Amino acid sequence: MANLDPPNSSESVSQPLETLEGAVERLSFADPESHYAVVRVKVKGRRQLVTAVGPLAAVQEGEQLHLKGYYEVHPKWGEQFKVVWWYAVLPATVAGIQKYLASGLIKGIGSELATRLVAHFGPETLKVIDDHPERLDEVPGIGPKRLKQVRQSWQGHREIREVLVGLQGLGVGMAHATKMYQQYGARAVEVVTTNPYQLALDIQGLGFLTADRLARRLNLDPLAPARLAAGLLHILDTMAGEGHVYVPQDLLKRQTQELLEVPAEPLNTALGRLEGEGRVVSQEMPEGTGVYKRTAWVAETGIAQTLGRLQAARGLSPPLHLDDLVAQVQKSRHIELSGEQVQAVTAALKEKVLIITGGPGTGKTTIVSCILDLYQGLGARVMLMAPTGRAAKRLSETTGAEATTIHRALEFSPQTGGFRRNPADPLKAEVVVVDELSMVDNYLMYHLLRAVPPAARLILVGDAHQLPAVGPGNVLKDLLDSGGVEVARLTQIYRQAKESLIVVNAHRINQGDFPILQPHLGRGDFVFIEQEDPQALKRRLLDLVERDLPRLYGFDPFRDLQVITPMHRGPVGIQTLNHELQQRLNGGSERWTWGGRVYRRHDKVMQLRNNYYKEVFNGDIGQVCGFLPATGQLQVDFDGRVVTYDPAEKEELTLAYAVTVHKAQGSEFPGVVLVLTTHHYLLLQRNLLYTAVTRGRRLVVLLGSKRAMAMAIKNDRPIKRYTFLAPRLRQTLAPIKAGKVLDKFPPQKHNQG
Repeated sequence: MANLDPPNSSESVSQPLETLEGAVERLSFADPESHYAVVRVKVKGRRQLVTAVGPLAAVQEGEQLHLKGYYEVHPKWGEQFKVVWWYAVLPATVAGIQKYLASGLIKGIGSELATRLVAHFGPETLKVIDDHPERLDEVPGIGPKRLKQVRQSWQGHREIREVLVGLQGLGVGMAHATKMYQQYGARAVEVVTTNPYQLALDIQGLGFLTADRLARRLNLDPLAPARLAAGLLHILDTMAGEGHVYVPQDLLKRQTQELLEVPAEPLNTALGRLEGEGRVVSQEMPEGTGVYKRTAWVAETGIAQTLGRLQAARGLSPPLHLDDLVAQVQKSRHIELSGEQVQAVTAALKEKVLIITGGPGTGKTTIVSCILDLYQGLGARVMLMAPTGRAAKRLSETTGAEATTIHRALEFSPQTGGFRRNPADPLKAEVVVVDELSMVDNYLMYHLLRAVPPAARLILVGDAHQLPAVGPGNVLKDLLDSGGVEVARLTQIYRQAKESLIVVNAHRINQGDFPILQPHLGRGDFVFIEQEDPQALKRRLLDLVERDLPRLYGFDPFRDLQVITPMHRGPVGIQTLNHELQQRLNGGSERWTWGGRVYRRHDKVMQLRNNYYKEVFNGDIGQVCGFLPATGQLQVDFDGRVVTYDPAEKEELTLAYAVTVHKAQGSEFPGVVLVLTTHHYLLLQRNLLYTAVTRGRRLVVLLGSKRAMAMAIKNDRPIKRYTFLAPRLRQTLAPIKAGKVLDKFPPQKHNQG
């Protein structure tokens, strides 16, 4: 098991590399994204442990490592061995074997069983598992089921060791090699040597650049069709990661040419081949030709077509005496709606598709509650949903009705790999209400619209000034820009909300005005603490979360407070802050090394991708609640529901003491600490600041500089997203909007209340 990627230029030739061998005693830190880790290594003949740092995030405690690198003196941490490349060999000592097996690497063996195995077989333990696995039943507590599981896992582990030896000879790092084996099994070496660009298509997190490095080592033709096609697709994927649905053809070819360092003509041929294979779609637009990946084109055109069919279909007619019903719901809820709110509620019972948009404090949730009351009084089946679990939970709490995530409502099918709810088996609802629409990307919107029954009403709720979705598209903005859907705009702030500086300042930021700043904790719900130096800022933040805010506001640092920062890396990025906050808030809790990372009981963690099998979704936040020593599995409590993770699922979780603004979107927290400095200048935008500020319910503490705040407020030019949805919607919806016909409620549903 190795990392043999060549060192970067700053490390490679400046000094000769030394060799170090030893066993991993402790994994102190591991970052899942950069693969950087800090390990403490027991080296034979040395009394003190050696601190090794570098691309070691895949190592396990107990492994015997062969390291190449050099010593350096860190100004804070002292002498360290900086690893350039490494490989691991099976441990030979009893203690090393026990740690190795306890790491969870072999399914069915955790720390408890590892102790018993080593106690019984001693230094021969690995040899017994390798050559005579039937002898494992000599150890008490290993039944036939566990024995079968361990044998199968060890056989797979033996195969992967053989594959990894082959891959390391090609210069493949440990993290990537493991993914290759998971994808291709014993064929991994064959795939890498025949067409390394296939890796970028098949393996999440292993991109074109890694595949291209492998191809260069294998001396493959730089003008090979596979390379040209992979380069074009890589640029399309990269742009999609920035929110673009398509890429202008000239820009696509120019960026691909720069990436591959090839002439333009071969790219024209490669692009034509991709079109012929149906992998991309080119379309003429007013400003030129746009190139889509086929899935992106299907989603964008499908949204326009499906929404058009929904608008055109005959549906429920507005109830009689609508004004009386709206008056009744205000009386029953003991509220008085403003004129624009009454119009929004009325429109929700008249329009086939409606968008309700407004900022904080304008009563969007109140209106949804009123709409829910009215439709339930009329006997209509209503479904409430939101993009994330936390947003759905908040919607349920504020309306008193059941709400679910869009993914759960659409019912993912493991058998087909798609959603069960579709035109052939639509949602069982006559009214569908979707909150936090700004977070919905093109793909999810497409599948949602396909599942809405033709006769149903669709009510879309969102704040157009928040950040757009992480995925491709800008659905809410495009719908508003199209003019093809009725819109209820809420601008008036409720009297109670006017008393909140969070709400007032959010609207000031949105309007381009500087917020009202309160410098003292305990005197309001929006506090600004000026601090520009990153190290001093980090120390102040740690004190705020651990000591000051719990003391002054009664906040629980785990349940009530959320640190938000725009950046991943740097001294005040989420990677550093998560490590520091874990140590400060939870350093004394029970500690486990799981999946090559350090977790502690009560750690705040976040799910990083949708897992339909476990029913946990991207952005869900939970707390580590247990570890199963026998199997090496980690347990996480998501709002009272315990979910169990295998070590192989390590990339689905990350610490969540600090999160990015995008990850916080759709959630509200009692208290938010927002870090904003000029080091974030590339990300300082008005909608980012606005979105972050509106995540706080009772308190927002802005920690940083006025200059950074001013830069964000001034920058009201969000990065352009290449999307053609608005023109498609205009073309599809304008004729329908002009002549739509509404059906009536079925007689048995009509109830005047």
